[in-house]
Amino acid sequence: MPKMKTKSAAKKRFKVTGSGQVKFKPAKMRHMQMNKPKSMKRKARGTSILAEMDGRIILENFLPYQRGKSKANPSPAPVENE
Repeated sequence: MPKMKTKSAAKKRFKVTGSGQVKFKPAKMRHMQMNKPKSMKRKARGTSILAEMDGRIILENFLPYQRGKSKANPSPAPVENE
């Protein structure tokens, strides 16, 4: 089976957090800001987290090599016995 390709558009639009959640920036904030209400611009200022199911779709289909990078299930650290 050949390697899966990461979708370039998804690389530019989504970031995966350390816990495996998918962050995105809201749309419609590139230009023509004078026609948009202040409340809309204020709400779209930062980044948001996708819902769990939507994030899973993004990770499985568009960012296949980001799936294993979450820290949700870290391996246990070795314990030293004295």
